[in-house]
Amino acid sequence: MVKIKIAVVLFLFLACGLSVEGDGSNHRYKEGDRVPLYANKVGPFHNPSETYRYYDLPFCSPEHVTEKREALGEVLNGDRLVDAPYELNFKEEKQSRSLCKKTLSKEEVSKLRDAVSKDYYFQMYYDDLPFWGFLGKVERDKLDQSESKYLIFKHIHFDILYNEDRVIEINVQTDPNLSMDITEDKKVDVEFSYSVAWKKTEIPFEKRMEKYSKSSSMPQHLEIHWFSIINSCVTVLLLTGFLATILMRVLKNDFIKYSHDEEALEDQEETGWKYIHGDVF
Repeated sequence: MVKIKIAVVLFLFLACGLSVEGDGSNHRYKEGDRVPLYANKVGPFHNPSETYRYYDLPFCSPEHVTEKREALGEVLNGDRLVDAPYELNFKEEKQSRSLCKKTLSKEEVSKLRDAVSKDYYFQMYYDDLPFWGFLGKVERDKLDQSESKYLIFKHIHFDILYNEDRVIEINVQTDPNLSMDITEDKKVDVEFSYSVAWKKTEIPFEKRMEKYSKSSSMPQHLEIHWFSIINSCVTVLLLTGFLATILMRVLKNDFIKYSHDEEALEDQEETGWKYIHGDVF
């Protein structure tokens, strides 16, 4: 009887495991299935080491924000994965779907304007595929460069490629025509929206990560600073040369001293490593 109970428990455990595995972990979906989408972080594009939580800025958020349980690699990478408000169900196209309506206070407008001026980007993960987008842009007056207009993007368009029942690629586009002017410190009403388009592709699932290794807009993929590398190498060589010169001069003086005053050295008190000079020289 005990063996039967144990077998039933194991069967239920395996059944639960199989049901969980079918929910995104095997990356296979049917039309209308929810595909995992997580917002990660925001930060200035030219300083990838400076990052903040996604909802530190006044974005649209779901009613209950749930943080994803992260693996060790995600924690070490500084990821802060939380639920994103967008609904990108598998093969469901959407046109100008309203995300939320917000009234931004003066403080929130100032915070967003500061983020736009520093070229802040956002990062998200869709079915474990990372993608990035900018929050807004700065338009400078052609006649007077000191005059600038700060715009926040209100609409985001998602282009998603799929192969049969799997997601292969996701790209984000922003429409400058659908933007909000946040140049002045005043309260503004804004409605955020998004659209989704699905396209079929022949790229196999096994090769969907290749584009990230070849070329990417990832802030981590910065150009190699050859000047800094050469400068560091030259500094190391110079320090090594100085150290070698000092050591050679000290050793040369010791050689001369011990060769001419061998008898006198017997009466002198030796200290440090010179106790073993007889074995060394």
